Amino acid sequence: MNQNDLSIFNERESEVRSYVRGFPTVFHKAKGYKLWDLDNTEYIDFFSGAGALNYGHNDDNMKQKLLEYIQEDGITHSLDMASKAKGEFLKKFHEVILKPRNLDYKVMFPGPTGTNTVESALKLARKVTGRTNVISFTNGFHGMTIGALSVTGNAFKRKGAGVPLQHSVTMPFDNYIQNTSQEIEYMERLLDDNGSGVDTPAAIILETVQGEGGLNAARMEWLQSVEKVCRKRGILLIIDDVQAGVGRTGTFFSFEPAGIKPDIVCLSKSIGGNGSPLALTLIHPEYDVFEPGEHNGTFRGNNMAFVTATEALNYWTDDRLEKNVQEKSEKIHKFLNDMIQKYPQIKGTHRGRGFMQGIASEVDGLADKVAAKCFEHGLIMETAGPDDEVFKLFPPITIDDEGLDKGLAILEKAIEEVAKGKNLVTS
Repeated sequence: MNQNDLSIFNERESEVRSYVRGFPTVFHKAKGYKLWDLDNTEYIDFFSGAGALNYGHNDDNMKQKLLEYIQEDGITHSLDMASKAKGEFLKKFHEVILKPRNLDYKVMFPGPTGTNTVESALKLARKVTGRTNVISFTNGFHGMTIGALSVTGNAFKRKGAGVPLQHSVTMPFDNYIQNTSQEIEYMERLLDDNGSGVDTPAAIILETVQGEGGLNAARMEWLQSVEKVCRKRGILLIIDDVQAGVGRTGTFFSFEPAGIKPDIVCLSKSIGGNGSPLALTLIHPEYDVFEPGEHNGTFRGNNMAFVTATEALNYWTDDRLEKNVQEKSEKIHKFLNDMIQKYPQIKGTHRGRGFMQGIASEVDGLADKVAAKCFEHGLIMETAGPDDEVFKLFPPITIDDEGLDKGLAILEKAIEEVAKGKNLVTS
């Protein structure tokens, strides 16, 4: 009997399911950078739960802390009441993350997902400023609820809202029109021209590296220019670090190399440590103006996530992990550039930085074919971009050299097989 029988999922789960279609097997066990299905087939994970598992699967220390917490009957659900687990997390997050970076933020716990933190950030910016519109960017992705969708660029995702998405203005992201100064000048001209039809917005929201949008990485100079645009006009700057944060780009916050200080920061995914649902909205104290309960949610205080999140912060008490990510990022960058040179028929362009890199291909369907071949050979990897034109490397940031090398070898094998295939059509 085939243990990886998918019939129950095909028969009873909604058609909206997606990842099971790309990875058609029944997973059962995971450790570090590896996954196993019910047939005990081993897979290397270059997906990391779409960025929710930056520290890999079942980290020993996080698992032990969680087991101890459960064993002692630690409180599991408390809305936003005070709890020992929450207090310990707040204290450690301030001491290990915020204080050393000279960042002063109040911590808000919205609902437990990325779209929840974005919704709270947008609401807060509008309350603070009294303005309505928000500027977002081409190919940005901020979540699947109505407010977050309104600042998301993907047409397919936006259409799913079923209602008009309003009160947002889309501007060109860095290098969208191949010229940084033009993009900033274009935005400033629209903001300052009384005839443009663009009102001064409540906020500007952006990802420093657009994860779902195709791994478009903003240059530090561009990020600095956006901050200046905000400061000059009293616009709040919101950085959505849900996917690019918590070490994925080589520093805890993805915006650190630019030296900017956002007014609001959105965190989720890997902030919970082991994949447990948790989201934070970091707010400059001046803008912490919500009334008690004005934005809330039943699951805004996940105590078991606080336990693992607190333990995960031990990775940041020194710079060893940060340096390791930066060194391996160079290795990934070199590998991808080598693939582009070695297989010119894929018509590839390098995208991204840190541990969120990939190759964008001009060949229709190539990225999907590469990801499918990777799965056949034991590597889990997804695609990104408005047309799924980018195959996307998202290994755990804790992966060792052996695991990274094995994964890259499988990826090259997949690229080679697809590149040698017939009927590659340039889009």
